[in-house]
Amino acid sequence: MNTTLPKTGHPRGLYVLFFTEMWERFGYYLMVGILFLFLHDTVDNGGRGLDTGLAADITGTYIALVYLTPFIGGLLADRYLGYRVSVFLGGSLMALGYFLMSVPHSGGLMYAALGCVIVGNGFFKPNISTLLGNIYNKEELKPKKDIAYNIFYMGINIGALVCNFVAAFLRINYSWGYAFAAAGFGMTLSLVFFASGQKYIKHADVIKPVQKEDMPLSKIVYYVFLPAIAAGIIGWFIPGNLMGSDSNDAFIFACIPIIIFYYNIWHRCSGSDRKRIGTLFTLFGVSIIFWNIYNQNATSLTIWADSYTNREAPASIEKIIKPFGFLKTVNTKPVEVPILDEHFHAKTDAKGNVATHIGTDPYLQNIPKDQWPAQGQDLKLISTEIYQSINPFWIIVLTPIIVGLFGFLKARGKELSTPGKFAWGTIIAGLSSLIMVIAALSTNIYHNKVSSAWIVGTYGVFTISELFVSPVGLSLVSKVSPRRFTALMMGGWFITTSLGAKIAGIMAGFWDSFDSKALFFGISATAAIIAGLLLFPLTKRLNKVVVEATAEKD
Repeated sequence: MNTTLPKTGHPRGLYVLFFTEMWERFGYYLMVGILFLFLHDTVDNGGRGLDTGLAADITGTYIALVYLTPFIGGLLADRYLGYRVSVFLGGSLMALGYFLMSVPHSGGLMYAALGCVIVGNGFFKPNISTLLGNIYNKEELKPKKDIAYNIFYMGINIGALVCNFVAAFLRINYSWGYAFAAAGFGMTLSLVFFASGQKYIKHADVIKPVQKEDMPLSKIVYYVFLPAIAAGIIGWFIPGNLMGSDSNDAFIFACIPIIIFYYNIWHRCSGSDRKRIGTLFTLFGVSIIFWNIYNQNATSLTIWADSYTNREAPASIEKIIKPFGFLKTVNTKPVEVPILDEHFHAKTDAKGNVATHIGTDPYLQNIPKDQWPAQGQDLKLISTEIYQSINPFWIIVLTPIIVGLFGFLKARGKELSTPGKFAWGTIIAGLSSLIMVIAALSTNIYHNKVSSAWIVGTYGVFTISELFVSPVGLSLVSKVSPRRFTALMMGGWFITTSLGAKIAGIMAGFWDSFDSKALFFGISATAAIIAGLLLFPLTKRLNKVVVEATAEKD
């Protein structure tokens, strides 16, 4: 069977997985784009009416758990289920979760829906990436693996770009439920593409036998899962809140047995395997800081776009997008809104519920009154979730440029090593947060809004860092992991995303406590720049392991 497209030299399985991932990410990023807004929106508008801290806490916890469960899904796929069965199982659970979110419901059903997506992603995400890596493990395809992951990554960002426009149209013109249902529709399409291309990927669904030094699943349950559950319960009920909320404490505590488990994998290995896993863990540690900045898009940057950014559509743009229903209307008509103080802190009553009153839309709070719309007139605003399409837009625009830069350097013998890309990528991520520091200092943000150019700029700079780190990270895990640990190490890679997301959620939970938003973004900028600088001295030694692992055959 010819599984290679003559014009590209890439297996057809790449394109099956491309469209599978594109539609799955359509659903995922649609959910991420609107979850905080849905939780924070008033009950009258169909939202949950939660304050900023609690909405950010739930959103951050959701994203963190979404990327924590690949540890479990990767392990079960490696040992028992296989990768294709895991993708089907995970995709089905995610579709169910999105459709459940579309039903008018109580809080209990909402958490059940989020649980379905969280567990489903654990089976889906690491194993589709592993399938792609296995396709390119053939000797003649190994040199094309990095390019394949860049193409695959483009599929992710096409889905992420389109979904926010769909979400904005549906939630503004219909309801939040229709937007969540669109995510379920996208996930269903993903499964259809995956099912239709089985003949091109089934050869990659190969499970390596368990080795004598590998920990049996029964022991993993006993030494990892049960301790993680117990630690999470302790974290939830521990007196006070170490990290700002019970859910934050529970998550951090639950991660400790999992981190110990990964340490034991490294400790039990020897020789080449130990060097490989040690190299991955070093880069994993740095990537947590990178993913913290990345996952601020769903929390702090969403808050920034919603409350501090001038979202009024210029007349020229309004004419273009108005027919598509992406614009939100704001006017001075009295509505029930949360009571906010001068720093946008929501006031609560004796029971901790957000206090409300009849007033003007909160968007007008930091606009001088002489710029408010006249009575009976409207402001047409770009929907907040549209700003989350800026990052995938930059990905699509900048990917050819960055790939071309890497090719230019390679042709001149100055190619950046994978660890070098991680170091530079982390520093550039820090610079993207530095842009937000300048934005926060550019005016009194509690009295004046700032230009959309700031958030467009920070996403643009961050996208450069993302192209240095994220697609390279997937390829790195596939190349460097010992074959029998590939999906498990993919799970480890996603745990770094999970920890980064949780840190982003924890920070956003304290958003109202930071009267200086420059300090808020400055913490991330400083951490990323320092981490990148500290990684540089290690790049030569780490790259030696990467090169040796790529040349070895399992």
